[in-house]
Amino acid sequence: MEAPGEAEGAAGSSGRRAGLRHRHPVAEMLDLPFLPFCAFLGGLGFVCVAFVSTWCQHWRGGFALDGSAQMFNWHPVLMVTGMVVLYGAAALVYRLPAAWRGPKFPWKVLHGTLALAAFILTVLGLVAVFRFHNDHGTPNMYSLHSWLGLATVLLFSCQWLAGFSAFLLPWAPAWLRALYKPVHVFFGSTILMLSVASCVSGINEKLFFSLKNGTTEYSRLPAEAVFANTLGLLILLFGVLVVGALAKPSWRRPDADSPDSCQPLLTAER
Repeated sequence: MEAPGEAEGAAGSSGRRAGLRHRHPVAEMLDLPFLPFCAFLGGLGFVCVAFVSTWCQHWRGGFALDGSAQMFNWHPVLMVTGMVVLYGAAALVYRLPAAWRGPKFPWKVLHGTLALAAFILTVLGLVAVFRFHNDHGTPNMYSLHSWLGLATVLLFSCQWLAGFSAFLLPWAPAWLRALYKPVHVFFGSTILMLSVASCVSGINEKLFFSLKNGTTEYSRLPAEAVFANTLGLLILLFGVLVVGALAKPSWRRPDADSPDSCQPLLTAER
C-alpha cells in the first residue's frame, strides 16, 4: 500500500505529465523542433563571423600580425567568433537530443572543449588589441567597452575553471556539485549576454573612432556604418536566441536534475 505522500506525489507527477500532453494549441504551435532551430542558429552564427570578417577586410584594410591597424582587425573577428559564436555553441551542447541518451562523458568533453576553444580565441583577440595599442601609444583600459570586455573575460575564466574543478575532477563532493550547478548555468547565460554587450559596444566605439577625419561621418550613416550596425543586430539576435533556447523547458535534458547530472567527468560511466 502506498503512503499518502507517495500517492499524492504520483498523482502530481501524472498531472504534470498530462498537462504537458494537453497543452494549449498556441503553445504547441510555438514549440519549434530543436534541430531546425539549431540549424538556423548555426547559420546565424556563421553569418555573424562572415559579417565581422567582411567588415574588417573590406572597410578596415584586412589583417596582419605586425602591430598595425590591420593587426587590430583580428580583435573583433576573434571576439565575435570565440566569445559569442563558439561560447553559444558550447552552451547548447546539452540541448542536443542526442545528448539526452547514453553516457554524458562525450558531451561533457565537447562542452568543455568548445568553451576552451572560445577562451583561447578570446585571449588571442586581447593580445591583438593590446599589441596594437602599445605599438601606437594608445592608452589601454579607459573606455566602458574595455572595462566591460575585460570583466567578461575574467568572469569567463573563473566560470571555466570552476566548472572544470566541479564537474571534471573527482574531488568535489556531490552536494557541492549539486549546489554549484544552477550557479554555473546562470553565469553561463550571463557571460553570453555580457559578451554580446561587449561586442556591440566595441562595434559602436570603432565606428565613432574610424568614421571621421576625411571619411563620411558616422551620423551621415555611410555604407560601412549600415553594415557594422547590422552586424551588431545579428550578434544581439544570436545571443537572445541562445539564451531563449537555454530557458526553454521542453529543450532541457529530461534528467537534468538527476544525481547523475552532477557526477564528475573522470568517474562517469563511459
